[in-house]
Amino acid sequence: MKLSHFNFNLPAELLAEFPAENRDEARLMVVNRKTQTIEHKLFKDILDYFEEGDVMVLNNTKVFPARLYGNKEKTGARIEVFLLRELNAEQRLWDVLVDPARKIRIGNKLYFGDDDSLVAEVIDNTTSRGRTLRFLYDGSYEEFRAKLLELGETPIPKYINRAVTPEDAERYQTIYAKEEGAVAAPTAGLHFSKHLMKRLEIKGINFAEITLHVGLGTFNPVEVEDLSKHKMDSEELRITEEACEIVNKAKSNKKKVCAVGTTTMRAMESSVSSAKTLNPYEGWTNKFIFPPYDFSVADCMITNFHTPKSTLLMMISAFCGHDLMKKAYEEAVKEKYKFYSYGDAMLIL
Repeated sequence: MKLSHFNFNLPAELLAEFPAENRDEARLMVVNRKTQTIEHKLFKDILDYFEEGDVMVLNNTKVFPARLYGNKEKTGARIEVFLLRELNAEQRLWDVLVDPARKIRIGNKLYFGDDDSLVAEVIDNTTSRGRTLRFLYDGSYEEFRAKLLELGETPIPKYINRAVTPEDAERYQTIYAKEEGAVAAPTAGLHFSKHLMKRLEIKGINFAEITLHVGLGTFNPVEVEDLSKHKMDSEELRITEEACEIVNKAKSNKKKVCAVGTTTMRAMESSVSSAKTLNPYEGWTNKFIFPPYDFSVADCMITNFHTPKSTLLMMISAFCGHDLMKKAYEEAVKEKYKFYSYGDAMLIL
């Protein structure tokens, strides 16, 4: 399949700038691959599609406030710095994106905070917008991290065309977020409320947690017509023995295994055995899933509605079947489902 197969017209008013008032009352489209049917529900109705012993696999990564605003020395120009990943804790080296990039050269210093309590020096260019920064800070490593948290802002996506509000810090985080390291939320999980999780638990549904630290590469548009030539950014991944045991037991008992989100699906497909069981893993993954693709672990998934030409849409096409995915998306536009991070959800059975 080619890039042009994944283009569609998305009306601007279908972009969700705020989430549903109650997390679990977003709309839910249920797409059944076997019967080729589509139903319209609320997210909390997900309870009706799972039985005792089924497993939901969650990505427990936690978003950190990765967007900082600093001032360039001498000129005082305001510069946005987006923290991507820590390269060296001891030397306080970070991979970042800067905007506007043309103003930022090696040797420049940036000052953060009203009192300039944090300073960074540019020590390398990595890409057109990418830089390596060395942060200069007198305190301990713990104090330095606390300073980043204090000065940073929740990195809600750029396409949400409004200012960040204090509420975003909580609502752009899944309720089961634990392991800090993502610069974007695994958004399918944003629909779960504590109440719904409890009801699923009471019904006997089990949860397995993996960690994939979502990077900005997830949202990079594909720009090559031949999909096999697209390069995914690497993201840090951890799958524990415990998660594997929960998932593999469900598979051997012929129970459903549901991937909550494209990040979870990618994580699981990055570490499977020839017998199609999940293996423990610690490292990085740059796996790119596009059709045709034979999935090994999950037999259903929960996801949001994704942008045209995105790697996420390509994964959904591979899992759902391209024609059914197109039909579902046409229906979503017609029925005015909300798209992207704060949007509505889809359950693919």
